Amino acid sequence: MYMGKIKIGVIGLGYVGLPIARLFSTKYKTIGYDINEKRVVKLNQGIDDTLEVGNALLKEAVESGNFICSSNLNDIKDCNYYIVTAPTPVDENNNPDFMPLLKASETVGKVISNGDIVIYESTVYPGATEEECIPVIEKKSGLRYNIDFFAGYSPERINPGDKEHTIEKIKKVTSGSTPEIGKLVDALYASVITAGTHLAPNIKVAEAAKVIENSQRDINIAFVNELSKIFNKMNIDTYDVLAAAGTKWNFLNFKPGLVGGHCIGVDPYYLAQRAQRFGYHPEIILAGRKLNDGMGEHVASQVIKLMLKKNIPVINSGILILGITFKENCPDVRNTKVVDIVKTLHEYNVNVDVCDPWANPEEVKEEYDLEINTCIPDKKYDAVILAVAHNEYKELDIRQFRKEKSIVYDVKGLLDRELVDGRL
Repeated sequence: MYMGKIKIGVIGLGYVGLPIARLFSTKYKTIGYDINEKRVVKLNQGIDDTLEVGNALLKEAVESGNFICSSNLNDIKDCNYYIVTAPTPVDENNNPDFMPLLKASETVGKVISNGDIVIYESTVYPGATEEECIPVIEKKSGLRYNIDFFAGYSPERINPGDKEHTIEKIKKVTSGSTPEIGKLVDALYASVITAGTHLAPNIKVAEAAKVIENSQRDINIAFVNELSKIFNKMNIDTYDVLAAAGTKWNFLNFKPGLVGGHCIGVDPYYLAQRAQRFGYHPEIILAGRKLNDGMGEHVASQVIKLMLKKNIPVINSGILILGITFKENCPDVRNTKVVDIVKTLHEYNVNVDVCDPWANPEEVKEEYDLEINTCIPDKKYDAVILAVAHNEYKELDIRQFRKEKSIVYDVKGLLDRELVDGRL
């Protein structure tokens, strides 16, 4: 194992890879590798389109000479620590798609040398690192696991758009393929993570810890989403109920909403599939997923019902949706459930305008074949849906976009109650 001067190669420079690479560059020579040449060029200019690393901070890192972004594989050949941050999505049937992770493992296999350590940060089911990824590295490199090279697992805890809980302020779980490697991996992260680290006894424990973090949150949100459906039928405001219940010291503060993104809406499927492989059908996890996956359709149906109650013709009506990203104040549109609202509304033959000042229209078009605007059109609508609680919408006068007879639906509970006709 490598005991000398540390040089780190980070595979993948997205929402996870860039922040950790930039952070490590404050202490070690760090090379960020990404196959997206256009992104690499921008990063070397000090521009991060994901907005996870401020341009001033990124420019400072690049100019320091300690941080280099590259799409040339030769630039990471002499690293001794490799950190893999590839995405782990699901396919159209919600089955784990390991292709990006396996491709990244092949990349590591091409450059890894005797004594090097590869650390995975991608969220996977327990056992995936050593059963799926390591054999790819062995085959590609010809090196033997835990003899010629070693591994660690330290799951990412990036919260996109959160400028308060930045990477160094969130405690990091670490692990290694042997106890000794675990200590080395833990020491590496502890040198830059000010919040501290937690060394798990092995890689499987660390993998399991990560995947249940997001599964737990998914289930809790599913519970309040179900409450929202129940209380709506009872004509009770869900937010009033949650405010009252929240006065108890140990009540968990979750709110109803759309559960998208690349973590909470995806990771539970990894755990569920693994459980089924071991002969156990995870009822609560899958029930929560099913309920949350249906919330976009639920919002659309609630809007249509409110329009009908006001005798607003639905066919050919105009509906404005504010927000397309999966969460507020963040440009990330991966797995956004706002798209489900749009799809369902289109089934009613309505005209939908989607506006979001944070989203990249080209990315939305490529990902969802959906045209969006960054500014709100100068016209009035039969219905307005506030889908994402961007800061820009907090002071927005929603009335200027309403026809005289119209409805407003607030998915996020952001607007004054007297301005809305319905909310989750």
